[in-house]
Amino acid sequence: MQYSVLGSSGEKVSRVCLGSMTWGLQNSQPEANEQIEYALSQGVNFIDTAELYPVPPSGDKYGGTETIIGNWLSENSTRRKDIILASKIAGPGLPYIRGAAKISGESVVEAVDASLKRLQTDYIDLFQLHWPNRTSPHFAKHWPGKVKFSNVDSTHQTNEMLEILQALDSCVKAGKIRFCGLSDDTPWGINTYLKLSEQHALPRMVSIQNEFSLLHTKDWPYLIENCVHENVAYLPWSPLAGGVLSGKYLDGKMPPGSRWTFEQRNGIFRDTAATHAATAKYVEIAKAYKLTASQLALAWCDQVDGVTATIIGATSMTQLQENLAAFKEPLSKAMLKDIRRVFTDFPVPF
Repeated sequence: MQYSVLGSSGEKVSRVCLGSMTWGLQNSQPEANEQIEYALSQGVNFIDTAELYPVPPSGDKYGGTETIIGNWLSENSTRRKDIILASKIAGPGLPYIRGAAKISGESVVEAVDASLKRLQTDYIDLFQLHWPNRTSPHFAKHWPGKVKFSNVDSTHQTNEMLEILQALDSCVKAGKIRFCGLSDDTPWGINTYLKLSEQHALPRMVSIQNEFSLLHTKDWPYLIENCVHENVAYLPWSPLAGGVLSGKYLDGKMPPGSRWTFEQRNGIFRDTAATHAATAKYVEIAKAYKLTASQLALAWCDQVDGVTATIIGATSMTQLQENLAAFKEPLSKAMLKDIRRVFTDFPVPF
C-alpha cells in the first residue's frame, strides 16, 4: 500500500480510502466488519463515513453506518489509533436532519457530538462539511445555467462560513475532532475558508472530496491545481461513477441489489447513452490488458496528479478484493494512451 500526506494535516493516509455508505442498507454489520478487517490487513488506514449514511438516505436509516462502525470500534478499541476516521455533517435539504436547516455553528457542535456517540469514539480525525449551504455545481448541476452564481450573496455566505469555522475550532480545542475538510465544494469555497482561517487564526481545511472519475473530470485542472498549491488533499469519491464503470449496467442490465435498483435522491443522472458508450470502450481496453473494468477506472484515478486518496466502496468481499488490487500496479503508457483516445471522444458523458 502506498501512502500520501493528508494536505496540511501532516497525517499519512493510504492512497485507498475505504468508503462505507452501503453499510446498513446493502451491507450488514458482519459484512462491514469483514470489509474493515480485510482493508486494514491490506494496509488501508483511512475510513470515510457520514451522518447521512447509508445511501440512498432515509429517515429510518439515518446514522446507521456510523453506528455500524461504532460497533466495530467498540469491539476493537485498541485499534482505534491505527485508523484515520473521517465523517461528515449533512448540509441543508433533508427534513429528518435538523429540520433541513443550513449548517450553522450550533449544528456543527450538535452533529459532532451525535457522530461521536454513534461511532463510540472520543474523537474524529477528519470532520467534513458534506455539502455547502449554497447550491454548488455537483450532482448533475455542473452544466452551464444549472446554478446562478450571481444570485448568491457572497458576504452572507462568508459570514456563515466564519461561524462554521469558529464552531469547528471549538471542537478541535475540545479534542472532539483533529482536522476539518470539505466535500462537494468549489475553488471559491476552498479559498474563502482558507482566507478566513488565516484572518481569524482558525482551523485550516485540509481536504476536499468531490466526485471524480473517467466519466466526470470537471475538477481537472482548475480545482485540483488549487488543491495542489494550497496543500489541500483531493479525495475523489465515486471513482466508478456510481458503479457504471464496472460495466455491470451495460446493455440495459440491472443486477438485483445493485445501487441503481434503489431510489436515488438525485435520480440516476449518470444513466445516459454517452455514459454507456464510453463505458463499453473502457471495458474493451480493460479486457485487452487483462484487468477488470473497475480496476482500470480506479488505477486511472490513482495516477491523476494531485489525487491524495481515492474513496472506494464495495458490497461484497469479491468487489473489495478486486478494487484494492487495482492500486498495486500503475497503468502503462500504452494503457493511458488507449484510455485517452476514449476520453477525448467522451469528455463529459453525463
